[in-house]
Amino acid sequence: MRLLHSAAATSAQFDDPNLVSCAGLEPVMRLAQDCDLAGLVAEHVRVTVAVGANAHLKVPGIVAGMITGADSIDDLDVLRHGGMAQLFGGVRAPSTLGSFLRGFDWGNVRQLEVVSRRLLVSLAAATPVLADAGVLAHLDIDSAQRRVYGHAKQGAGFGAAKVGGYTLRLRGLNPLLAAVSTPTCAPVLVGTRLRGGTANSARGAESFTAEAITTARAAGATGLLIARMDSAFYGGAPIAACRRAGVRFSVTARTDPKIARAIAGIPEDAWTPIKYPNAIFDEDEQRWISDAQVAEIAYTAFTSKPKHAVTARLIVRRVRRLAPPAQGELLPAWRHHAIFTDSPLLMLAAEADHRDHAIIEQVIAELIDGPLAHLPSGDFAANAAWLTCAGIAHNLLRAAATLASRRHGKARAATVRRELINVGARLAHRGRDRVILHLPQNWPWRDAFEGVFDATHRAPPARAA
Repeated sequence: MRLLHSAAATSAQFDDPNLVSCAGLEPVMRLAQDCDLAGLVAEHVRVTVAVGANAHLKVPGIVAGMITGADSIDDLDVLRHGGMAQLFGGVRAPSTLGSFLRGFDWGNVRQLEVVSRRLLVSLAAATPVLADAGVLAHLDIDSAQRRVYGHAKQGAGFGAAKVGGYTLRLRGLNPLLAAVSTPTCAPVLVGTRLRGGTANSARGAESFTAEAITTARAAGATGLLIARMDSAFYGGAPIAACRRAGVRFSVTARTDPKIARAIAGIPEDAWTPIKYPNAIFDEDEQRWISDAQVAEIAYTAFTSKPKHAVTARLIVRRVRRLAPPAQGELLPAWRHHAIFTDSPLLMLAAEADHRDHAIIEQVIAELIDGPLAHLPSGDFAANAAWLTCAGIAHNLLRAAATLASRRHGKARAATVRRELINVGARLAHRGRDRVILHLPQNWPWRDAFEGVFDATHRAPPARAA
């Protein structure tokens, strides 16, 4: 590729009032309108301070900015360029939206979480965002430490985070996230909750798990639902929440002395060799492994608290620990990875199914690549509301992508934004009320864009005579 004009013959002018840079936002926000996002906000969110007026316009505005890729309050100004005022009404300035977020208290954040949960239920009914959830679905729960740098950031504290495979203590805030997915659909968020940076991963996990299960069931996950968690959530309370709701659990077990004794008691002939079709990376050994051995025994956990004691399956995977090249091996050494589960799947299938819990890391990565690149306010409740809006934006983007094409339904959020949302268009009017979006000719993803556009612009069904 080469340029066709010299620098002297090329100029740039910002003077067209009919251009928009994110034409794909129109069908996504029409989907939000059809699922009554504004109505849900008006019904549930009551910000009583003066800056809390018109929440039903401000929350969708924040969400819309996030869908285009905004990761700070100033970035929300993307909604006020060119012809955007011809497509959307009620758009507020970033300063107004920032003041609105700072007007939230924790009760308002919880109200906004209700909006997020009910909107997901509506999206699941209107789109195939959770197709096949009535047969099998997975609920993945995890936490993350989002780094912040300002000492005045309310709630910030030092917590553990993994960077490049190493565990470090970083100053930040700690979001707790729950995502539900099916074998054919990408994950959507059924729960978000912001916590202080010093929070233990499992703090509040019991109530959070119960809320996430309720939302997943309401969104259509009425069949087999397996909750997957890592070792930070290995405790009686989160598992008890799963069992009360009739949900199966699969949790990474911490190798405490009791677990170590149970593993040591497994007979040598009980181990089943397995070979992974795709090698997996062992962070502790810092190498790829392609074969291992798996065994299973019955195990009773949490016996110190009788109300939480539960007997289920302990499935253990062991990997050969390699001796240094210059050192001979006297006896084989193994690394053990145990999961505690009541999954109905066969042993090898249950072990492989638990490793797919890593899908929640992809959700976290997508959020960090978008609105969670920053927690933009110094106020804790404002950042908690920002996190909840990020969850709403994620779910809307996922639902719209499933209407576009099967590929986009499982594509990364950045791909969906690049190919379907941030598409330039020129607006033209025909008559008083009709607007036409003129999009680039030969756009490579035209069919997908037309798929989501047509799906959100169908005429309502005719009423019976």
